[in-house]
Amino acid sequence: MDSKIPFLSDTLDRHQSWTHLQTIIPNLRRVTAAMLIRHKPGRRALIEYQLETSDGPLSILGKIRAKGTDWHSYNIQQALWNAGWAADSLDRCSVPEPLGVIPDWHMGLQRRVPGVPVTEILPTAAGIPLARRIAALARKLHHTPIPTPKNHTLTDELRILHDRLPLVADQHPQLRSRLTTLLQTCDTLAAPLLPRPPAPSPTHLTHPPTSPSPHSPALIHRDFYPDQILVDRDRLWLVDLDLCCQGDPALDIGNFIAHLTEQSLRETGDPATMSAQETAFRDAYIQAAEGFHENHLRRAIAHYTLLSLVRHIHISTRIPSRRHLTAAMLTLCETRLQPLREP
Repeated sequence: MDSKIPFLSDTLDRHQSWTHLQTIIPNLRRVTAAMLIRHKPGRRALIEYQLETSDGPLSILGKIRAKGTDWHSYNIQQALWNAGWAADSLDRCSVPEPLGVIPDWHMGLQRRVPGVPVTEILPTAAGIPLARRIAALARKLHHTPIPTPKNHTLTDELRILHDRLPLVADQHPQLRSRLTTLLQTCDTLAAPLLPRPPAPSPTHLTHPPTSPSPHSPALIHRDFYPDQILVDRDRLWLVDLDLCCQGDPALDIGNFIAHLTEQSLRETGDPATMSAQETAFRDAYIQAAEGFHENHLRRAIAHYTLLSLVRHIHISTRIPSRRHLTAAMLTLCETRLQPLREP
């Protein structure tokens, strides 16, 4: 089934699943269904288990990583759950309940939560108020003080672009010159946001700054886009925490906005179709970001939005249904760059 996940067929066997799951769910009576929901051969798989317990039916998800149990994301999810993100959180922003780990199967288990991806709702009349709620969820994440061993910087973002855009040029040689110019412009625009080494100072001047930098690292999702958030009536569920790390909060905000722009272009042909939702999301986040210089934060978000849009040029070449958008995405990025180049 998958040479990198040789035990995958075992995870779909209800008897073997019961043997493993009953150690984590003591009131388990039987496994009524085991279904492969998602599979990236050689990398990941997602299994849904339908269970019968002494307390009633229960649906859970088992996330498998081929190279080994993803303790990083499981521990972050556990920490978030215990830090105000549980299913009964008063602010109605939650993560799915982590249930345990099956190391033999490289599997982390979590309760399956109900809801609809916000991707489906944002384009509707309910999209603008929903965008403001998502901004509050992002702010909550960025203000949850959970340390992580991983960091993601602007330099890392630029490195990704330098790795990916040449692949696009290989597929579309006629775009190579424009892609090269785009990369160079991204480097130039990002330069002011890159950290600078501190200037030498007298030893007695060691007080910390009176207010945080607009780019102070915080806990970020790093893959924050509409499919990662489920709407369950008045509750929002944040899912897929695999890439959570320390980084610039503006990265999450810019990434989310870029996905709205790409979705608009892909579904309607007009990248501005959800501009009102983008504005509502961005402005709600900035207004709530106490302690940050508004202009600096707004500019950082604009830069990260552009970098995320540039990354979508490469993404369009990987997904067959989006390959017709490659040239349009490049033109859009070139157009969006011009205002950012102005002082």
